[in-house]
Amino acid sequence: MNKPSIWKWLILIGLMAWSLATVLPLSEKINYGLDLQGGTSFVLEVDMTELDDDQRRDAPERALEVIRNRIDALGGTEPIIYLEPQTRRIVVQIPGLEPTARDRAKENIERAAFLEFKLVHEDNDRLVQELFNAGEAPPGYKIVDVRGEKYFMRDASLDPEGSTDADLYRARRTFRAPPNHELMFIEEQIGTAEVYRPVYVDRRRQLSGQHLETAGVQQDSSKLVPTYVVSLSFNSEGAQRFARLTTDYGPNGSQNPRPVGRQLGVILDGTLYSAPVIRGPIYGGNAQIEGNFTFNTAQDLALVLRAGSLPAPVEVIEERTVSPTLGKDSIDSSKIAIGLGFAAVLVFMLGYYLLAGVVANLALILDIVLLPLGMMIAAGFLGLFTGSGTWAGPVGLPTLTLAGIAGIVLTIGMAVDANVLIFERIREEQLSGKRYRSAVDAGYDKVFSTIIDANTTTLITAMILFWQGSGPIRGFAVTLSAGIIVSMYVALVVTRMIFDTLGAYTNITKIKMLTLVRDTKIDFLGKRNIAAACSAVVIVGSWAMFANRGAENFGVDFTGGSAITYQLGSAEHPTMDEVRTYLEGEGLVPQLQFQQEMVGERGEAPDEFLVIKVPFEDGERLDELMSARYSSDLLEQVATEQVGPQVGSELRMKGIMSILWALVGIVIYISIRFEFGFAVGAIAALVHDVLVTVGLFCLSGHQLNLPIVAALLTIVGYSVNDTIVVFDRIREDLGLHKGKSYHEIANLSINQTLSRTLLTSITTLLTVVMLLVFGGGAINDFAWALFIGILVGTYSSVFIATPVAMFWHKEGTTARTPDKKGA
Repeated sequence: MNKPSIWKWLILIGLMAWSLATVLPLSEKINYGLDLQGGTSFVLEVDMTELDDDQRRDAPERALEVIRNRIDALGGTEPIIYLEPQTRRIVVQIPGLEPTARDRAKENIERAAFLEFKLVHEDNDRLVQELFNAGEAPPGYKIVDVRGEKYFMRDASLDPEGSTDADLYRARRTFRAPPNHELMFIEEQIGTAEVYRPVYVDRRRQLSGQHLETAGVQQDSSKLVPTYVVSLSFNSEGAQRFARLTTDYGPNGSQNPRPVGRQLGVILDGTLYSAPVIRGPIYGGNAQIEGNFTFNTAQDLALVLRAGSLPAPVEVIEERTVSPTLGKDSIDSSKIAIGLGFAAVLVFMLGYYLLAGVVANLALILDIVLLPLGMMIAAGFLGLFTGSGTWAGPVGLPTLTLAGIAGIVLTIGMAVDANVLIFERIREEQLSGKRYRSAVDAGYDKVFSTIIDANTTTLITAMILFWQGSGPIRGFAVTLSAGIIVSMYVALVVTRMIFDTLGAYTNITKIKMLTLVRDTKIDFLGKRNIAAACSAVVIVGSWAMFANRGAENFGVDFTGGSAITYQLGSAEHPTMDEVRTYLEGEGLVPQLQFQQEMVGERGEAPDEFLVIKVPFEDGERLDELMSARYSSDLLEQVATEQVGPQVGSELRMKGIMSILWALVGIVIYISIRFEFGFAVGAIAALVHDVLVTVGLFCLSGHQLNLPIVAALLTIVGYSVNDTIVVFDRIREDLGLHKGKSYHEIANLSINQTLSRTLLTSITTLLTVVMLLVFGGGAINDFAWALFIGILVGTYSSVFIATPVAMFWHKEGTTARTPDKKGA
């Protein structure tokens, strides 16, 4: 054991300062999701006037998915997006949004994102010079000289009487234009002057964005003042077409006998951004859009291009501010619950592990302090998987939602687990007769591979969930990845530094700890058949009831439903949690949200509304219950409509695919690090945990909704982590106890890790139980699902994962060292 170098402490201090700087002050730096802080609601209408009948049939659905992709690409915003089946309007709710950000989001939503490449007239320079020489400008514009060059500039005083912007645009397109060409402008900012460079562009399109694969942001440092450009990359077919286009119209090309290549206009939504000269064939399928872009405008342009073009224009017909979907009372009670849960974990660790508990508590506090920095790193890194990440600009903290809180709860559980693993291993080394320094060294060395394997499998899961998922799945993946990165650093590096410092500067000879579980010799595998029968009964029974309930198992998030809007008629109106409690007491499972219209132009007070969503079959009963409870002076019904599911077909498919790919990743990693049989055992336990949790959750009368998706993802991460710890000890014991049967070694390993398994479950459940007791509304459902899942995950790592893994080895055979040795 060596005294830790001063540079290790300096690095820790630097990381803490950096992390705190990213998150303080909390009110300004942390962005909360719709469920925690509310935001802005847009109602969109698709303009289908120019679509034929076939195109109209699914235009709103296609527009919804394009808009969903655009909002997701903004990074961690986790919006609510759904279609109103009757009106065919799209509702988009985005968390927070100050006026500037709201306008930016609105612009991105409405942008058509139709990309075109068109050739510039081969005599464009001559035609433009003739315009300037003749002093001719389109209606509404004048010729100006800026720094020795001529441009057009907008001048409203020159507008023809009664003309509109559309009239001016049509007049400009045809102004002195050669046949089959139109006049377009490239906007330039020279000092404070906003001017336009005229370009005559062929009306025929050479290439569209149909074959665009991705778009990103790059910094162009070749100019005196560095600017940003949007880089484009086409798929294989698009690359071939682009190569043919640049070859034919490049210098001395088959369609251009001149030694200088033609100009190629880059047009998005009818705006000409640039018209570079084709200098030669471009075979890589890459291009750029240049313009007067800031980082934000270039990023916005790139994200709408990645998301695809809208099938028809959309218009924002209504804007409202909306309240948190979880309700203020539920949020406040949950903050108290999380605080109490965290305090309970600190007290338990201190009381049980004594001095080591002090180290563990310092580690947990450091985990929370460093988590913001971890979230920034994770968000930036994971963003590269989807093309939304870039090193050209700053990476901010992701939006914190209930799904993110789920990731944090799991992070705390895994951080405690790492410390428990270390302490329990140090305990074993001390019982074998080793003194402080030797016991600490051996404890960390022997537990290193366990912590790495357990966290790596969970990290692989998080990365795949982010890559394939969207919305709440991505939010969970970011916080979980951040927690893994931070907790491994703190557990393996920082706590070791603390113990080394204690060893160097004190006379400590032994780490005293309490004992929860003495040496046990329980035949766990001998009870595997009974356990399998019990699991089968629970799964079959609960899922039979699940099938019998049918659509009743799913909340409005999955099925859609009826939405009744009430206008608030008094300052003494009931709170959202009061209404929720009343309706739940009558057997309904509602979703509630307060909404407020934007202030009108004349400054009148905005109208306020309460929107209540329930399944379709409960719409009439909801109306009856509300009318019986509240007078029209308090809540006046103003609208009844149907709403579509938040979890649409594409989101469901992404969720399913993300889970399947995560399973594949787990199988590959465990097969490499252990054996294929262990991978099968881990997957069996994971599937078992999800089936039992969903079955029991719905059997208890609850419904599946988006918060429960976050809970199930948490259970997946917990299940994998818990199982790997047992498998790692089995792998170690296979090499230490040659001659014993697999059955004996599996039992030995489970008994050796039993104390760690119980302690980790207890500390994780402390926070969950607090949420269950003090949390209200959706928080209570979320905590109930976690409670079931953690208990089931603990059970399955012993009675499901290990027996299935051992099934691959013949009963009674002698153990051998596995092919894949641990680190």
